[in-house]
This record gives sequence, C-alpha cells and structure tokens, in this order.
Amino acid sequence: MFARPELAHPGDNAIAAAMSRTLTALSAVFQALGDGEHTLNLVAQRTDHTFVTGRTDLSIGMEPLRLAVLDEDAFCALRMLLVFALEGSTMRSAVLIATTAAEPNPRACGWSVRDGWLHPLDTDALQAAVIPCPDVAAVERAVYPAPALPQLPDSDEEAPHA
Repeated sequence: MFARPELAHPGDNAIAAAMSRTLTALSAVFQALGDGEHTLNLVAQRTDHTFVTGRTDLSIGMEPLRLAVLDEDAFCALRMLLVFALEGSTMRSAVLIATTAAEPNPRACGWSVRDGWLHPLDTDALQAAVIPCPDVAAVERAVYPAPALPQLPDSDEEAPHA
C-alpha cells in the first residue's frame, strides 16, 4: 500500500522569516499590478507530491492607496500558502499568476517561487499555461512579462555583510 511521506515541520524562525518575505512580496506584487481588479492564483506542489491551490480576488487603487479583498478567508489562505512556498521545506515548486481585468481581454503575468522569492515567469511558458483547453468556454488572457520584484532581506542576519 502507498504511504504518503510526512511533511517536515519548518522551524518557527523559518516560518517567521517566510511570513516577512510574503508580506514584502505581496506588497511588491500589488504595486506592480497597480490600479484595477485582479485575481491571484497560486498553485504549489508539496514535497509529498500533492498539489495545493489558492485564489483570491482583489481591487487595488494607488491614488489614494487602497486594497480591497473580495473574500478575507480566501486571501488569508493564499497568503499562508505563499508563506510555505517561500519557506520552501514543505513545497517542491509554486507559481503565482496574476490576472488583471482589462478590455478587450484580461491580461496575465506570473512568478515562480525559487530560492525563497518570486521570480518572473517566462512569457512563452505562461502563454502555454493560460491558453483555454479546446472546447472549453473560457476567456483568453493576453500575457505580459512580470516585473522583477525587489527583495529585501528578512533580518540583519540575512543582509550581505561587508
């Protein structure tokens, strides 16, 4: 019989550092996306080979600065998945896709999690990923390059030493 391997429990310090990086990453994503209605989708593969997903809808305004989430529980779940993806010990891989409502077609960009941070996805790979399946009624999304997100160190211990 197939037994699923146990997930390693990351230490409290690792989780706290990943939470800090998550807040920084989400802030950078929100600024990069700018004004509008957006959907964030996170797909991650855990180390036991199961997939976990999160989705949240939000509205961002820059002047004045505002963030409104449609479902607070969905946002919190996505944020927690991102914490564990950035921490890395329980996740093999993760991808964050942002879709922006736009006329005439929505547009999408995305980042993959590597080395504890979000890195822009290759637009060709993203385009292949967001093409609707044949015979499925779905809106096509225009793909654009995701901006590189500035990364700040979690703490003084992680900052480069001179």
